[in-house]
Amino acid sequence: MTLPTRNEAIREARPADDPGFGEIRSQTLGVRLAASAWEREAAEALRYRVFYEEMGARATEEVAATRLDHDAFDEVADHLLVVDHARGEGPESVVGTYRLLRREAAARVGRFYSAGEYDISRLVAFDGEVLELGRSCVDAEYRTRGTLQLLWRGIAAYVFRHRIDLMFGCASLHGTDVEALAAPLAYLWHNHLAPPALRPRALPHLHVEMNRLPIEAIDHRAVLASLPPLIKGYLRLGGFVGDGAVVDHQFNTTDVCVVVKTDLVTDKYYRHYERRLRDALDAEGRAPAPPG
Repeated sequence: MTLPTRNEAIREARPADDPGFGEIRSQTLGVRLAASAWEREAAEALRYRVFYEEMGARATEEVAATRLDHDAFDEVADHLLVVDHARGEGPESVVGTYRLLRREAAARVGRFYSAGEYDISRLVAFDGEVLELGRSCVDAEYRTRGTLQLLWRGIAAYVFRHRIDLMFGCASLHGTDVEALAAPLAYLWHNHLAPPALRPRALPHLHVEMNRLPIEAIDHRAVLASLPPLIKGYLRLGGFVGDGAVVDHQFNTTDVCVVVKTDLVTDKYYRHYERRLRDALDAEGRAPAPPG
């Protein structure tokens, strides 16, 4: 008996046009892709509460009237959801979300969201599957290590299913005072600048210099402790940042463009998948039917 090869394992028994991977559970929490209009709307409502009501983003008249954070990219993207089944099975159950935009989806809009802030031509030209991550948020009551780990497990499952080679997206530091953010911006520039072949650059009219302090003036431990969990998660996966930050006055943030090659994500997920296959073989005493 032999295990399926890596490529065979990636081909799950789902319709070819289904982007999902089922639901991954952790106690009452689950992570899955939105499969209906109400689920996507619940994600947009959560984003409104976090970005506008909590973080101080400036709403347009349309956004304020609908109380939904929505744009054209939402129509074509996949929406990762964390749901708490203890809160019910409707919109109230959605407590975390991430927007996932693959190359073919971005083509339907005409560009990736990040292209509004960065020159990402080197990423778009990358010879492999690419995925833009964005609009990440979690309800205040659920900002725990467990919820964030579940979000990452969902991303890993999605990356694994679609054979994504490279992830990127805008990640945010709270606030628009770049002098107050000098230490984290300089830390990222000195320690995690992307290699030239994969380095996005802030558009000239938006470019904010990140190299604002000499490396010896930075308290690395303090900066690491203060970085948003999302950015720290990217760095743990070997992530890089592009050249230049962008101040986003609408969302009351200062953005950096993060780039992550998915080797560590998919390898970790595959090891988990392989262990599950081995357990099934041991339990059943026979090889499972090849997925396809």
